[in-house]
Amino acid sequence: MAPRILLSCGESGAQRYEAAVLVAGGVPVAQYAPESAQGFDALLLCGGGDIAPERFGQENQGSMPPDLRRDAAEFALLSSFLQTDKPVLGICRGLQVLNVALGGTLRQDLGPLVPFHAQDPEEEKDKIHPIQAKPHSLLYHWYGAIFPVNSSHHQAVDRPGDGLMITARSESGVAEAAELPGRPVLGLQFHPERMTGSCARPDTVDGGAIFQWLIQQCGKTT
Repeated sequence: MAPRILLSCGESGAQRYEAAVLVAGGVPVAQYAPESAQGFDALLLCGGGDIAPERFGQENQGSMPPDLRRDAAEFALLSSFLQTDKPVLGICRGLQVLNVALGGTLRQDLGPLVPFHAQDPEEEKDKIHPIQAKPHSLLYHWYGAIFPVNSSHHQAVDRPGDGLMITARSESGVAEAAELPGRPVLGLQFHPERMTGSCARPDTVDGGAIFQWLIQQCGKTT
């Protein structure tokens, strides 16, 4: 039986994430502010708006208005999935949720001096740039040391959360990927769902390997 993947997303839905999970062999179930982890084999935290700065002990320093309902739902869901050691994939905002949940902090606004980001997290005018992955990381295994990805964000990981290892950075030093060593947990600042299937593009790597990994991890935990 194909694993059921819970996609926590914004109110506008998660069509591209759903398509990527389907191609990888999973059954996507997209929900806004899901209330339960029951019946799901993995969690995919989709991109979206900013997290309330209070979550990581800061005042607003350039964050956009948060969706408090989504914040509450996703932090609770993530805690449940981490406690049961089920696979988690966090994309863009999802990486930031993962980091904050583990006690880390965020750079609330990268500003105009840091390239390859967009002011509006919902904007889909991706910028393409290379990132460098650490040896032995998942991204290194799939794509090598240096490879091109997309980018659309104005915030980023600052201090990593407990146990979270930054495994890739952009040429500007922005964290682009993170893992929890020994656990099926991966966070990405870029958007692989916009780099695979019908959204595949010639100027980036194919993001399909990332969703295939998520499905494969479900098989190891069921």
